[in-house]
Amino acid sequence: MGGRWRDGVGRLIVPRGERTEDPLVLPLEVSASYRARTKGLLGRDSVDGAMLLSPASGVHTFGMRIPIDVAYLDRHLTVLAVRTMPPGRLGLPRVRARHVLEAEAGAMAGWGVRVGVRLRADVEGGAGGSV
Repeated sequence: MGGRWRDGVGRLIVPRGERTEDPLVLPLEVSASYRARTKGLLGRDSVDGAMLLSPASGVHTFGMRIPIDVAYLDRHLTVLAVRTMPPGRLGLPRVRARHVLEAEAGAMAGWGVRVGVRLRADVEGGAGGSV
């Protein structure tokens, strides 16, 4: 990936199990500035798709209204761990994590986001580019 990510919107691309099957494409928000990462999903009652926090190696759910799925990603957007976090929790930082992907609780299992899967992000305006 070339350069740093910037705040923006785009698409999260999740590969499917079969090579012949089209990947799953989901709405993606990128929060890369300190202000955007700090706000994250606070104050929201739902999430359309997912939010990528970058750089980030850990998150908290203090002030959240809903439980969320959290995927810790390495620098290549490979999933290192996936956790569901209820509101009011502190997630410990993960070694090797460079990005955190957040979504509504239960969504990631349905999308096939699990350890070892390499995701892609196409972001409008070249904010980080595709991996």
